[in-house]
Amino acid sequence: EPLLSESKLARHIEELLSKNNNCKEFLSFLGAGCWQHYVPAVCDEINQRAEFLTAYAGEPYEDHGRFQACFEYASMLGELLEMDVVSVPTYDWSQAAATSIRMAERISGRSEVLLPRSISPERRIIIENYCQPQMTVIMVEYNRETGRMDLTDLKKKLSKKTAAIYFENPSYFGFIEEQGQAISDLAHQAGALSLVGVDPSSLGVMIPPSNYGADLVCGSLQPLGVHMHYGGGLGGFISSHDDEKIVMEYPLRLFGITETVRKGEYGFGDVAYKRTSFGRREAGKEFVGTMSALWGITAGVYLALMGPQGMKELGNTIMQYSQYAVSKISELAGISAPLFNSPFFKEFIVDFSGTGRSVREINKGLLEKGIFGGKDLSGEYGELGNCALFSITEIHNKADIDRLVTVLSEVID
Repeated sequence: EPLLSESKLARHIEELLSKNNNCKEFLSFLGAGCWQHYVPAVCDEINQRAEFLTAYAGEPYEDHGRFQACFEYASMLGELLEMDVVSVPTYDWSQAAATSIRMAERISGRSEVLLPRSISPERRIIIENYCQPQMTVIMVEYNRETGRMDLTDLKKKLSKKTAAIYFENPSYFGFIEEQGQAISDLAHQAGALSLVGVDPSSLGVMIPPSNYGADLVCGSLQPLGVHMHYGGGLGGFISSHDDEKIVMEYPLRLFGITETVRKGEYGFGDVAYKRTSFGRREAGKEFVGTMSALWGITAGVYLALMGPQGMKELGNTIMQYSQYAVSKISELAGISAPLFNSPFFKEFIVDFSGTGRSVREINKGLLEKGIFGGKDLSGEYGELGNCALFSITEIHNKADIDRLVTVLSEVID
């Protein structure tokens, strides 16, 4: 039956939404690409302003500061990444990675890209979709003990057709890829580019990929002041040094600063606008449509608030709590954590093989106690066995982790 009043419709929707279990009421240890970080109130306050929230693709005469906000975001993220050029936000990390790979194809004139088999399956699918039919995606095996890329297999698969090697640090499995410089060196020796995906929340404690040979760096903006949303709240970025042959292959808008005709006055606007599909239309190298500019502005607010010291403290806090979590979880009978013998940042794999229970059963038991457990990897990576990917961020504290361990012990008993 139709609902003939707004109040009845509102009540109906609220009843539907009340069936959901959210992360304010439940304790969550889910990550795998969308993480529960703390969002400072100022991020929401500024990104809800009308000139930012409703702006679509404004030009200077109706911009109201959005161009400058995007420039400031790019400047601060560039400082964190130690890169000169940062794009306007893409839809998400996967699009940023896929676009970076297509840029490498145009720069190198080659048709193959090498990816670690430890990459997120969702990201792999999107990359393959972007690359067809011009490029071939080749998977490189990972070391079963450390999780890191198998350099022997990488060397076998490198060829004169290789446009780029793409890897992530921290990885989808959570561990830190300590071979970054070696991978970049192999790429460059083969005449290919080194592309690195990164979680920016790690860069207060980890050196950025620009320090170990990355030509293009991409990643997610969601950890920088953006709430988790059901199907939204994601943004990605691409960055590089100020190398003309790379910059001219960006299909995305780039914002710069310049002096105006009035002395002491500055304006903000597009750099090399004609290389985009806005400028070239059907001759564009890659179509550029609606971007996630709002999340770029939000990330800029977050970075301005945190500053270098704040990002360092964020990284230290996450690492301390994640280390504590692993030390306590690994004390439980039948459970091994982390699965790989490698350092990790905020995510790690927990192996439940010795418990006699599946991850599905364990997560169901946790859910009954008000806890979202780790992401079940058994369907994506059967060779890992009965494993789940857990995430620890700054929103967790010692009591949260102790509660997880206590409930886990009850569930597996």
